[in-house]
Amino acid sequence: MASVPSVSYSITVRLEVPAGGKAVSQITHVVENAGGIVTALDVNTAGHEKLRIDVTIATRDTEHAEAIAAALETIDDISIHKVSDRTFLMHLGGKIEMQSKVPLRNRDELSMAYTPGVARVSLAIARNPEDVRRLTIKRNSVAVVTDGSAVLGLGNIGPEAALPVMEGKAALFKRFAGIDAWPICLDTQDTDEIVRTVQILAPAFGGINLEDISAPRCFEVERRLRELLDIPVFHDDQHGTAICVLAALTNALRVVGKDIGQVRIAMSGAGAAGSAILRLLLHAGARNVVVCDFYGAVHKGRADMDSSLRWIADHTNAEGYSGDLRGAVKGADVFVGVSAPGILNGDDIATMAGDAIVFALANPEPEVSPDEAREHAAVVATGRSDYPNQINNVLAFPGVFRGLLDAQADGVDQTMLLAAAKALAEVVTDGELGPNYIVPSVFHPDVTTRVAGAVREAAGGRPRTEA
Repeated sequence: MASVPSVSYSITVRLEVPAGGKAVSQITHVVENAGGIVTALDVNTAGHEKLRIDVTIATRDTEHAEAIAAALETIDDISIHKVSDRTFLMHLGGKIEMQSKVPLRNRDELSMAYTPGVARVSLAIARNPEDVRRLTIKRNSVAVVTDGSAVLGLGNIGPEAALPVMEGKAALFKRFAGIDAWPICLDTQDTDEIVRTVQILAPAFGGINLEDISAPRCFEVERRLRELLDIPVFHDDQHGTAICVLAALTNALRVVGKDIGQVRIAMSGAGAAGSAILRLLLHAGARNVVVCDFYGAVHKGRADMDSSLRWIADHTNAEGYSGDLRGAVKGADVFVGVSAPGILNGDDIATMAGDAIVFALANPEPEVSPDEAREHAAVVATGRSDYPNQINNVLAFPGVFRGLLDAQADGVDQTMLLAAAKALAEVVTDGELGPNYIVPSVFHPDVTTRVAGAVREAAGGRPRTEA
């Protein structure tokens, strides 16, 4: 539940009110008393006796919106005609569309774009398959692939329910990087079927963005596709998150004057995001990390670990700590959470080292209340838009894929991810850097171009390797 009114739960209420009197001020008063915020008030139709007005209101959640609508109905001489959820209105009919880049105004243009002229282009590609990037959408297209098994914080809700999220992802690709992305929602959660399906779809795309596939299957899907395909395969839940976390941590450490190789880091979450963050942090020079999951700290003596947890145990927690998350956080310089809501409180953050850094990234409810964390930590970041320092993957994936496509890369590796994180961190200048500004806005004009340029340079002439 949102703690404050949010545009994501905004409603527009169409009301008929008397033309004179205090109706408008009454409406505003009732909404504010109910905890909502009037963000717009527009007259839809006007008459001598009645006005029809549209009142847009930010609310906390669906129940809060219903309560506000009910409160408005109690005002004398006012009637409600319609209540519209603005988020659902935005999604009606889907959020993306395909359109032609070339005119088709007459027979000549049709004969070049399609038959018979297109046959010459097809034959040219058949003779030289490398021309497919030059002569088709492959050079600028990405498949956004999911099986619906780990959608946002909603869990295994299936491919149909995942489609609005994948549409949104495709819209972000276009808005921030000019990339044509296509939602591919698969009605299977069988690893072999996913891999084979993506493999046979791959000729039409210049890159594959895996999205919202649950761990540990996502690791195998990504590994096998990278072995099979000659285009980049990027699991955004892993590598996009890792890039953003490393960029934010780089700048947070600048704020508090600490070095990544010297700090002690406690992590909560050993799934897709946590594992990728860990690998990139280690690649960037982190030396002292303890990772915890639902069962406590990951260490070499722990039983019943899968291959991913065994890798974590082999590369972290040199002292063999075997306790819980609260114990791991005690004395730590940095906490990074990509796990579950409300597992820590302000008292736990108070046990951390001085000038502590807290990244509580579980969505929509963080691992610890940001307000409580701020009482004890020097820098706090979340995944939410209603607090400073939002760590959002849209800071990374558009630029990463723009760089990969421009370089015609056939893979992606840790060097490219590090380059992306460094470029993203450097968007924040010394004059802008502070406890409440460690990552740029997703709308900062330099984000995509800087990240794309760094990835393109890192990808140039590189042999294909693994991330």
